[in-house]
Amino acid sequence: MHTLIQDMGRPDQQSSGIPIGGALDKTSAAAANWCVGNPESSPVLEITMIGPQIQVDGDCQIAITGADMNPKLDGTGIQSYETIQVSSGSILSFGKLRNGCRAYLAVNGEWQVHRWLQSASALSIGNEDLVPGAVIKKGAVIVVKVHEPLPAVLVHPNPIKSWPDTHAVRVLPGPEFQSFTAQQIAYFFNAVFTISGESNRMGYRLEPGFLDYEAEDELISSGIVPGTIQITRQGQAVILMADAQTTGGYPRIANVLSEDLDALAQLKPGNTVSFKIVKG
Repeated sequence: MHTLIQDMGRPDQQSSGIPIGGALDKTSAAAANWCVGNPESSPVLEITMIGPQIQVDGDCQIAITGADMNPKLDGTGIQSYETIQVSSGSILSFGKLRNGCRAYLAVNGEWQVHRWLQSASALSIGNEDLVPGAVIKKGAVIVVKVHEPLPAVLVHPNPIKSWPDTHAVRVLPGPEFQSFTAQQIAYFFNAVFTISGESNRMGYRLEPGFLDYEAEDELISSGIVPGTIQITRQGQAVILMADAQTTGGYPRIANVLSEDLDALAQLKPGNTVSFKIVKG
């Protein structure tokens, strides 16, 4: 459905207006690289909801983490969160999504892929892809200069193999928290929101919106980060994700704790989310 090359993104470029980007579930991406002996910043494939079919030319070692997409090697099911030995000519495929939203595929070795600002992560502005080849299309070829095989299978010590369809997200008050009425704040923390089908790597749009919401005058654009929750002029809450812009003009009611962003990445349209405030 949507397979991208991702790594840990561009965390030092926000002052230049460039999104952080990178894997949405950075913990799962790092775990995949750990299972094949790569640095956690190495590229991986981020596979969303429906996996591709991949032909492997050359012996290598792989690992798959994150969402359970029923991965198979030459038609036989394989384990996630551990090193898998793959023989040349094998076919890696994915079946029906069991739970979660995004899986991560790592390959032991050095990925020979394009980079921009020291990152291989896909990034598009308008219709232009700034990192050639990072958006995977049918027939794409990825070259990996394999390292010496690991002498033993690595099994990750903290696998997450089951992802709930609902999540209670911890947040801190946002910069404009006090501009919301007591009724609006109570609604925000008592409602159970559904992730809209219009959600993507830039932001998760939540439904339903605030009833009878009257927006204040537009704000001067201010800095935002992944996890910022804005309320649009129509009263819709939007959780900004890794590919979001770096400034915005909507009031920021809350900010998701960074530790909870990875779990959000495994929620898909139709799943639900609620919020609980924590002390800063």
